[in-house]
Amino acid sequence: MEREKWGRRIRAFRKLKGFTQESFAKELGVSVSVLGEIERGNRMPSQEIIEKITDVLNISRNELRPLEENQSV
Repeated sequence: MEREKWGRRIRAFRKLKGFTQESFAKELGVSVSVLGEIERGNRMPSQEIIEKITDVLNISRNELRPLEENQSV
């Protein structure tokens, strides 16, 4: 469940910032299949990948964090 929430947030921000899966994966230094697994909720992103995502998208970790987690912070 948590993986799915992270994946949906990552996908939404990626699209909002105008990245394709291919271009975003390249910026992150991961394969398109790994990014796809994260976005579909089949894989939890590592702390390193989350950090890269926030850097590439120019957003804070709190913005990326799923809403339920934001409320408890």
